[in-house]
Amino acid sequence: MPLQRPEQIWVSDITYIGGRDRNCYLALVTDAYSKKIMGYDVSNSLATEGSLRALNMAIKQRNYKDRLIHHSDRGLQYCSNDYQRVLKKRKITPSMTESYDPYANAIAERVNGILKTGVFTGRISG
Repeated sequence: MPLQRPEQIWVSDITYIGGRDRNCYLALVTDAYSKKIMGYDVSNSLATEGSLRALNMAIKQRNYKDRLIHHSDRGLQYCSNDYQRVLKKRKITPSMTESYDPYANAIAERVNGILKTGVFTGRISG
């Protein structure tokens, strides 16, 4: 599906950030068209709640009411009943990769890579 506008497809992913002494997980919801981070959450666990906080932040920032697809990998957070319930309630169509191949969710993985090599290593200046 060619991207034609913002908020047509959101991609979500979780990545590990920090060092050995501090374990943190960053959950992101990114607009596939604009690459804008619509929602995020940093927590010390991979629990579903962090991904839900990121999703709810994204929903609050939503500007358009057109059809929206939410794409993710098949992580337990995204498959959870709570996460799927929010998507259904907000009429957001879920889409998931068919495998655990990180390239199947390439936009989310690219944003993760930029953040990990830039922001968290001090290479991106403001």
